[in-house]
Amino acid sequence: MFRPPPKLLPSEWSEKNVRIPIGNAVPGLIRFDNAPYQREPLDMTINPECQRITLMWSAQVGKTMLALCAQAYRIAQDPTSQIMMQPSQGDLSTWLETKFNPLIDTNKELQELVAKPRAREGVNNQRMKSYPGGFLMFSWSGSPKTMRGRSAPFIVADEVDGYDKTTEGHPVSLLWQRAATFGDRRKLLEISTPTIKDASWIESAYEQGDQRRFHVCCPDCNHEQPLIWSQVVWDEGEPDSARYVCNECGSAWNDGQRIAAIRNGRWIAEKPFRGHASYHLNEMYSVFRKLGDIVQSFLEKKHAGDLQTFVNVSLAETWEERGEGVESHILQDRCEEWEKIPEPVVILVAGIDVQDDRLEVEILGVGRDDETWSVGYHILRGDPSSPRVWEHLDSILFAEYETEDGRSLTIRGSGIDTGGHHTQTTYKYVKAREGRRVFALKGVGGEGRPLVTRPTKNNIGKVRLFAVGSDTAKELVYSRLRIDEIGPGYCHFPVGRDDEYFKQLTAERLVTRYVRGHAKRVWIKSRNRNEALDVRCYALAAYSILGVNVNTIAARIAEKRITQVPVEEQNEPAAPVTQQIRRPPPRRGGFIQGWR
Repeated sequence: MFRPPPKLLPSEWSEKNVRIPIGNAVPGLIRFDNAPYQREPLDMTINPECQRITLMWSAQVGKTMLALCAQAYRIAQDPTSQIMMQPSQGDLSTWLETKFNPLIDTNKELQELVAKPRAREGVNNQRMKSYPGGFLMFSWSGSPKTMRGRSAPFIVADEVDGYDKTTEGHPVSLLWQRAATFGDRRKLLEISTPTIKDASWIESAYEQGDQRRFHVCCPDCNHEQPLIWSQVVWDEGEPDSARYVCNECGSAWNDGQRIAAIRNGRWIAEKPFRGHASYHLNEMYSVFRKLGDIVQSFLEKKHAGDLQTFVNVSLAETWEERGEGVESHILQDRCEEWEKIPEPVVILVAGIDVQDDRLEVEILGVGRDDETWSVGYHILRGDPSSPRVWEHLDSILFAEYETEDGRSLTIRGSGIDTGGHHTQTTYKYVKAREGRRVFALKGVGGEGRPLVTRPTKNNIGKVRLFAVGSDTAKELVYSRLRIDEIGPGYCHFPVGRDDEYFKQLTAERLVTRYVRGHAKRVWIKSRNRNEALDVRCYALAAYSILGVNVNTIAARIAEKRITQVPVEEQNEPAAPVTQQIRRPPPRRGGFIQGWR
């Protein structure tokens, strides 16, 4: 009993100890010959030079079993405290009942180590399981309190693309940051099938790593290559005829040749390794799936108009929506140059977005027929819970701005978002400035909502709070961005504006989704950051609340410009007298005589 356990890699220990429960495809002791691509990522979890392992894997390739083996290794072989995170509490319960508990029940060694339910020694419940040398804590993304005050050197985050971002940040980042006290001992294993392009956490994590793909050798020419969907061919109407074509010699592989090639494959990285190993794997690497079955799944999803599911779940690739949107480069190409606010601008409005570490402000000039000019965009860095950043905002909102024709303009109205970060602080700021037309806004999703509703004071801050129809505001912004002729509704942008601004402004697309057979149009992000779009919506909401008629104001300015006497004419000398003026005679009897 005093003899130390043998030094085994996680893959070696798993093949000796981990039993796959009955009901799976191949029950009994796990054999990595059926999934050789699992060995390296599993062993990487104890590599002292690796701190982060990212698996952007499809379904049916054993990513959950890999995580279970890594967790079991740290219970029996290398006792270490751990945290397991799932997208929701329901997902966590399902994982416990269908994955973790059956694994413990079929492995006698693990049964002896994990504390018994309701036992005095140790803990075993829905929040934590303890064992000699450590514990396994559970959390889910929708509950920030399950992440507070918790840290462990080994973290497994499952299906990370299903996590809800909280007001404190992304759940994976929060757990990873809290493990910083363990230094180079900390390890993160994050797993997921991807979702939407540029909005997928796992895709971003994969690209940050060394981007490894599993290469296999062609049985005819020995050329190493990763398996990609474009090389799968089949006869029309016959999915069972599917075969894989080598991209070097063109030979067609049957399922037996493909499986044999997989069992002799290896991982090859595309970028240098710097402590972050990232792996991509699609369903074609599963030795339990025939190519014909994968083709049949593809045809069914294509017929049902649900190719996104196939791309995400089977190919482990992000889906790029082709919905209604605007291309950022088109807006950049039409930028204009101006030094002062252009002459056609009649009034100024502003939109403000509150983030956890900054404020973002856009000053929007509005002219005749709602033609707009983005005359300024400011990112005010600083903690919004401190007064400094709000003082900086005051200096922008209540300043005077000069136009090209010499007029002095102030910002007529400002709309500030109160539905996200630092709500209480934002309420206090608005409360003290409502008389200066600073409006509290809160976005509300859903089709058909008005751009701005009547205000209500049913809030903690007792401010006049306007509900903004987010979908309606975005449709208005995008409809105007698509106008390509200068005139009514056209949007002007200055030369020198950052590329990131245009990417954020065009970060969403309107797509059609089918929910229970009914078509529903929803806005989806094509990238994580969209603050420029939000502040534009808030600025237009403020303009709508003001209710001013810019055409009337523009007409008055034009009339004043025409009737105003130029300064140089006012300084000209009077015209010379060319004839004598006859003065009236003195009054007599109250009448004036001799006056002509």
